[in-house]
Amino acid sequence: MDSGRDRELLLKIIPLLASERGMRMRLDAEASSADLFATFRALVNTRPAMPADGELLSLQDELLQKMIADKGIATVDDAEESPLDPRLRLWRGDITTFAADAIVNAANSQMLGCWVPGHSCIDNAIHTFAGIQLRLACARLMDEQGHEEPTGAAKVTPAFNLPARFVIHTVGPIANGTPSPIHRAQLAQCYRSCLDAASEHGLHSIAFCCISTGVFGFPADEAERLAVRTVRAWLDEHPDAGMTVVFNVFLASDEALYREQLGL
Repeated sequence: MDSGRDRELLLKIIPLLASERGMRMRLDAEASSADLFATFRALVNTRPAMPADGELLSLQDELLQKMIADKGIATVDDAEESPLDPRLRLWRGDITTFAADAIVNAANSQMLGCWVPGHSCIDNAIHTFAGIQLRLACARLMDEQGHEEPTGAAKVTPAFNLPARFVIHTVGPIANGTPSPIHRAQLAQCYRSCLDAASEHGLHSIAFCCISTGVFGFPADEAERLAVRTVRAWLDEHPDAGMTVVFNVFLASDEALYREQLGL
């Protein structure tokens, strides 16, 4: 992290986040930008879904957009095209820096993001860098719906501070290492629901994370074969969608699996 403007912004934002919840927080004058960001992230991750005042949003948005830009923004053109199917691409990196029409978030059934401070899951990262607006947007959708999000469905929100235009949230099956036929059908439905939602919103590029392969315990090799097969079938069924699909991976092991599936 940059130690100048980032630190200056964090020193302003953290007291605002604390004070809106009736907290007073003493900040170490010698704290590094990284330490301050960890405090900021913890406050954001545990912040209830509620509106924020204009000053807080303005400072937060400047910080997040600067941090994302400093990391470097990738586009669909940066993803490697499959020689087997030019509609499919592979990109390894931080999905919060990827500028597709939509990125996919592996959400939980509450659809409010990860509440564990600094957790390494994609749900936490997307909510952190999109900004506090995202949890509020999700909460409003869930209030309208009146029940938890079913496995295999999808919801669309703005991406706020992310370089993508939209986030498509989907709840994958919890397989715990031994997927059943129902889990497989649910995971395939996640991919179809996200593509349906993207198409309904007139979008033409979507970046999928590795749905359900983390703490939900769907074996990565099987999940990624299923993902490619399901996406290709959807694209064949919707030839006029004009959709480019990017499989986003973070781990080298997932990259190797997708490279095999995509003929790269």
